[in-house]
Amino acid sequence: MRPRDPAEPGRTATPLELFFDLVFVVAVSIAAVQLHHALSEGHAGHGVIAYALVFFGIWWAWMNFTWFATSYGADDWLYRVLTFLQMGGVLVLAAGVEPAFVDKNWLVVTIGYVVMRVAMIAQWLRASRFAGENRRTTLRYAIGIGIVQLFWIARLFLPDDVQLYVHPFLIAAELAVPLIAERTGLTPWHAHHITERYGLFTLIVLGESLLASANAIIEALHDHEALAPLVSISVMTLAVTCALWWIYFWPPHHRAIRGFAQSIRYGYVHYFVFAAAAAFSAGIEVQIDVLTGHSELSATAASFAVTVPVAVFVLGIWWIALRENADRVVNLAVPLGGVLVLLDPITPIPVLLAAVVLVAVVVVLVLHPPVSRPEKLPHTAHAGG
Repeated sequence: MRPRDPAEPGRTATPLELFFDLVFVVAVSIAAVQLHHALSEGHAGHGVIAYALVFFGIWWAWMNFTWFATSYGADDWLYRVLTFLQMGGVLVLAAGVEPAFVDKNWLVVTIGYVVMRVAMIAQWLRASRFAGENRRTTLRYAIGIGIVQLFWIARLFLPDDVQLYVHPFLIAAELAVPLIAERTGLTPWHAHHITERYGLFTLIVLGESLLASANAIIEALHDHEALAPLVSISVMTLAVTCALWWIYFWPPHHRAIRGFAQSIRYGYVHYFVFAAAAAFSAGIEVQIDVLTGHSELSATAASFAVTVPVAVFVLGIWWIALRENADRVVNLAVPLGGVLVLLDPITPIPVLLAAVVLVAVVVVLVLHPPVSRPEKLPHTAHAGG
């Protein structure tokens, strides 16, 4: 397991990486479903907090494997087995999402999460054998991850009402591991490969919104009284999802991670982008519940369940990928569009204003292509351990 060449030509996602992503389809879907149920039942505060904490485990496990694979992916039998072990951990975590939401029981989620992280420790220890000048960095990753996992396990023995307050500190510790490890030497990464991987995960989370659009049609077939509103929700959801896809893939993402600080920003802010995209689907499901009389939320509150995730997605991806590749018109239109979608609750038709605004943003992007800049690929840097 030697360091990969950061300038390797033709580097793309491997079949193993694509297979690995499949388990996250399951985990993201279950998290979005539980957020939908919590919102519809009127438990917005608890639902949002539980969703944010659960999604951190999903996102951090995915991101850690992705950045490690771009640096040291070997594809031998042991590498594959350890990857399969991580996939098993994701499925365990997914099984524990409902108890975490409903009963505030984090046991199963924590077990699944620790299984994934222990597999990463083994990967980093393997990498340390042939890491050369980066040996200290790889060992710091292994030790740092291991220490934090001990604290995650110890957290389970605390009273339930205390565990929630400890959670943010352990998240901060996880986020600090790459920052500390990379101080002794930056690990190599492939800009085109890593941004392709982020794009693929974006497709996973946006796919949840397409499912919500289909569910609106299904509900319409069973509820003729709400036929027109449900069909309109389906159409608007598809329009918004397509616009979000267009906005995300408009800029050349590999330009956004030319240095260590940029890679950290790109990697970490994607938490909000991914979480928002999946939460958007939950918001659409809440809108469907409101229209069919199965939600405790008001129509206005349900609209915010849609517009807030859309705004977070647009503003997040603008900040980390679009703004440095755009002219003044785009840099005005995109963030303004992200803010304007928050006005959607004032319209009589759910998601209408958001769809119109985002389509307008897409038109601006079509008329103003990304600004050409000199290509300068980095040779080192990292954003996840």
